[in-house]
Amino acid sequence: MTTVTTEAMMMANFKLAGSLRRGGFFLEYGRDIIENRVMIGRTSIFNRNFFETEAKATDKLEWEVFALAGFRPRKGGMLALNPAVLVASILSQVGGLSLLGQDHSYYLQKDVPYQEDELRSTDPYIAERCVLDLYAPKGRQGYSTIVWFHGGGLRNGNKSVPEEFKEKGIAVVAVNYRLHPKVKAPVYIQDAAAAVAWVFENIEKSGGDASRIFVSGSSAGGYLTSMIGLDKSWLGAHGIDANRIAGLIPLAGHAITHFTVRAERGIEGTQPIIDELAPLYHVRGDAPPVLLITGDRELEMLGRYEENAYLMRMLRVAGHPDTRIMELDGYGHSPVSAAVPLILKEVQRVEKMLK
Repeated sequence: MTTVTTEAMMMANFKLAGSLRRGGFFLEYGRDIIENRVMIGRTSIFNRNFFETEAKATDKLEWEVFALAGFRPRKGGMLALNPAVLVASILSQVGGLSLLGQDHSYYLQKDVPYQEDELRSTDPYIAERCVLDLYAPKGRQGYSTIVWFHGGGLRNGNKSVPEEFKEKGIAVVAVNYRLHPKVKAPVYIQDAAAAVAWVFENIEKSGGDASRIFVSGSSAGGYLTSMIGLDKSWLGAHGIDANRIAGLIPLAGHAITHFTVRAERGIEGTQPIIDELAPLYHVRGDAPPVLLITGDRELEMLGRYEENAYLMRMLRVAGHPDTRIMELDGYGHSPVSAAVPLILKEVQRVEKMLK
């Protein structure tokens, strides 16, 4: 065993095979870690930090490190650590990246149109909004892809690739779609389905695996995720079976009919309805794996946790074998940064099932 003082800072340099870059990992064990946990015998210390190397923007490397397997602190503020377990925990918890042979080069292709040229030529707003950004690894084959729909109540918002998704060995497709009041339902859902269909038809040209396409999104984007994944008609219009989606991971999306859709009909936001434009209306036992994520039920907006909890229950009642819900205690509505690690772990979980 190796002992270090609780105030000490440990540094380990890992040379990435096939890369000219080195990652500097600073593992800090502060007294706050010790004092904020009851250490009884052999236990775990969760020191959760983001570290990044000094590198060019394109080479930026961010890691979330979990330092595990500590022992009870000894007299004098000493902490005994098992280096082998520590290194193993780092290797297993860095968000799915391999330290050996990982190509850390990525590219971003912006404003790719996903609607048909004939349709785009009829309406400048379609040409403006019906575009996506493709962020993907260079020189790799068979990677998974997350289609990501932004939030904004179906009224505002713009596509972007969340920073926490970057350099994780996957592709991310960030989608824009038309917004209220320039359009009304179901145009938002039609655009979302067209974007996902584009990914199915094109991702393999970039090296991705069409059997590993996940759909996710925040708030309104979570609603769109559930709608196109549960109601098979939207993707069916493009000749795509919604069951080809590897996993549905909506973040804080409506399970009832969206409040903007209700507003278009003159229905108050406090009046819930479930109709053909509600994910709950389309529960079915043969849907792709579903992970529902929300903020704290006491901090979320409009009963969003309870909606999702009911969606989970009714999917299970319908015979769905792989539906779960995760509530992020202490977080408000649609906490993207907190949810991304859960989304990535869900992708890894399903990937193992697909092998």
